[in-house]
Amino acid sequence: MAHDSDLPCDGDGVCMVCKTKPSENESLLCKTCATPWHVTCLSAPPNSMADAVNWECPDCSVPPDAPPVAVKQNAAAASSSYGSDLIAAIRAIESDSSLTEQEKAKQRQELLSGSAKASNLEGVNTDNDVLNILDGSLNCSMCMQLPERPVTTPCGHNFCLKCFQKWIGQRKSTCANCRTPIPPKMASQPRINSALVIAIRMARTLRSGASGGTSKVAHFIHNQNRPDKAFTTERAKKSGKANACSGKIFVTIPGDHFGPISAENDPERNLGVLVGETWEDRFECRQWGAHFPHVAGIAGQSHYGAQSVALSGGYEDDEDHGEWFLYTGSGGRDLSGNKRTNKLQSFDQKFDKLNEALRVSCVKGYPVRVVRSHKEKRSSYAPEKGVRYDGVYRIEKCWRKAGKQGFKVCRYLFVRCDNEPAPWTCDEHGDRPRALPSIKELNGATDITERKGSPAWDYDEEKSCWMWKKAPPTSRKPIQCQNDDGTKERKVRPRKNTVSVKQRLLKEFSCLICREVMNLPLTTPCAHNFCKACLESAFAGQSFTRQRGEGRRTLRVQKNIMKCPSCPTDISDFLQNPQINRELMNVIESLQRQIEEENAGLNEDVDGGSDGKDEVPTEEAAETDKRVEDDKEGAKPVTNTETKQTNKRKRSSDSNNVSPKKSLDKPDVHNLGEVDSAIPELSV
Repeated sequence: MAHDSDLPCDGDGVCMVCKTKPSENESLLCKTCATPWHVTCLSAPPNSMADAVNWECPDCSVPPDAPPVAVKQNAAAASSSYGSDLIAAIRAIESDSSLTEQEKAKQRQELLSGSAKASNLEGVNTDNDVLNILDGSLNCSMCMQLPERPVTTPCGHNFCLKCFQKWIGQRKSTCANCRTPIPPKMASQPRINSALVIAIRMARTLRSGASGGTSKVAHFIHNQNRPDKAFTTERAKKSGKANACSGKIFVTIPGDHFGPISAENDPERNLGVLVGETWEDRFECRQWGAHFPHVAGIAGQSHYGAQSVALSGGYEDDEDHGEWFLYTGSGGRDLSGNKRTNKLQSFDQKFDKLNEALRVSCVKGYPVRVVRSHKEKRSSYAPEKGVRYDGVYRIEKCWRKAGKQGFKVCRYLFVRCDNEPAPWTCDEHGDRPRALPSIKELNGATDITERKGSPAWDYDEEKSCWMWKKAPPTSRKPIQCQNDDGTKERKVRPRKNTVSVKQRLLKEFSCLICREVMNLPLTTPCAHNFCKACLESAFAGQSFTRQRGEGRRTLRVQKNIMKCPSCPTDISDFLQNPQINRELMNVIESLQRQIEEENAGLNEDVDGGSDGKDEVPTEEAAETDKRVEDDKEGAKPVTNTETKQTNKRKRSSDSNNVSPKKSLDKPDVHNLGEVDSAIPELSV
C-alpha cells in the first residue's frame, strides 16, 4: 500500500514531495504506468538494479483485496476493485505483442488520464463512430486528447495550442513527437488549423445528437407578402394565368416532404390536406403543397426520391384504374426552338433525373402523393374540373418497354395505400393491402426494378392503418428554428439523408486549390492544407534562389519569396522539404474506406431489384465507362493554368460544334419543374 508521503513527479518532471526536478539517474519509471518517481523521496526504494528494472510504483502495487485508497495522480477517488481492473487493463496492454512500445505508452497514458472510453475497457469496438476516427489519429502528442485549438507543425503532427506554447516556453525548438526543427516564426506565432477545428466540432456535435437543447424546429416559408391567390399582373398580355404571380403557401411542409400532409402542418385550418380536396388549377394546388411544380408532372430529386405526381394526360400510354394506375415517366420529346409542347416522341426515355427519382421511391417504398387533373380525358377517375388530391400511392414496380409511338418509355405501377377512402368509393375506411394486378406488358419489358426489402410506408396490422415503418426521409430544405418563447430565431439547414456524416466530415478536408478531398495532404506553417501535387504544381518552374549580379560584379544569392496560395506568408523553406501530414492522411483514408463500404451496400439495395438478363448496356454507357477508365489511367496533377486553358478550349469547342437549334433546346414538359423542386446535393 502506498505511503502517505509517496508522491510522483508532475507533468513537468518536478517531484511533488521535495519540489525539485530530479536528474535522469535519480528518477525511476514504474513498469506498469510509466510514471516518473523521485528515488530519494520514496519510503521504500528498490534495493538493487535488478529490482529497479521490474519496479512498480506504490499506486500500482496495491493488492486486489486492499481497501480503497486515494489515487494521488487523479483528482477523483477510486475503489480497489476499479484500481485492480485498471492495473489488469494496463498489464494486458503490456502483454500484447502486436503493439509497439509507442502504442503501449499511448494506451497506458489514456487509461491513467481518464481519457479512455468505458467501452474500450469493456472491449467494445467503436471504430464506426466518427469521433473515434478522429480521436485515434488526430490526438495531441502531449496530452493525448483531441486538440483544443489545434496547431499543426510542418512535420505533420498536431498539438493543442496550450501544449505547444508550453513546449516552446521550455526553450525546446523541435517537435515533441519526431524532433524535427520547428521554424522560429511558427514557434513565436503559431497558427490554428481551422480545418481541424471545424472537423472536430462537427464530430462532437453529431455525436451529442445535435439537439441543441429545447429548440423547436418547424419549417417556415417566407411568403407573407404574397397574395392569398395567384393572379395575373396587368402587364401580362395573354389570357389565363400566363405570367401569373404565385400565391401564398398555406402549409408548413418543405418542398421535399414525403407522405400525406397532416393537421400539424396546416396552421390555417388545422385539418391538413384531405383526400378529395379540389382546387381551381395547379397554382392553387401548389399553395396547399399537394404538388409543388406548376407544369411538371413529377416532383422529386434523382438521388432522393419523388414526393408527388400529377395525372394530366401528358402521355397516351398512361392507364388509370383508380386504386392502381400505370404511369409513364418524363422525357423523350423534342422541345427545341420555341416549342412549348410536343405530343410526339423522338427518342427513348431513360432512368435518370425525375425518372430516377420515381425509381428510388419504388426501391425505398416511399409514399407518393397523387393529384388528378381534369385534363386527363381518358380516365374515368379524373375530376370534371380543376385539380383533385386523391391520397398517397406506392410504386411497386418500374420497367421500360416500347411505347405506342415506337420509342421506349419508363413505366411505373402505382398502388393506392391511403388511410382515407378514395373520392370514388362509398367505403368508410381507407385502403387495405391488396394483391398486385397482372400487368401483361411486363412480359416484354426490360430494366425491371422490383422492391426486395421492406417498404418505408407499410400497413400495420395491430393499428389497422398505413404508417411509416421506417423513419421518413429528413428534409434537406432550410428550416426555421426558434425557442419555445419565440425568441432568437435563426435559419439552419437540416441533416441530409443522402449525405452521410462521414461524407460531410470528409468535405472539411478539402484542398484549398482544387477544392477536392486532399490526396497526400500538406499543412503549411501558416496552417493551410493542400494536396501535395496541387501545392507543388502551383510553384512549378520556380527556383528557391536567384543569382544577382551583372557583368564582373558578383552579389550574394537572393532567396525567392514563395507566398502561400491562401495568404501572403512565405513558405519557401517549407517547400524545400515538405512533409506529408500522416495523421490527417490516415483520417481521410479511414473515412473514404468506410464511405465506400456504405455506398457498396446502398448500390446493392438499389441495383438488386433489376434482373441482370434484362439489362443491356447502351453504346453511350459503354463509351462513358471507357472514357472514365481512360481518365483514371492517365490521371495526373493539373495546374491552375492548365485547367483554365482546358476549360477555355472546351468552351470554344462547344460553341463551334453545337448547332443553333440544339443550343435553344428546352426541357420536356415533365422536366420543367425540376428547377423548382430540385435541391442542390452535396458532393464529396
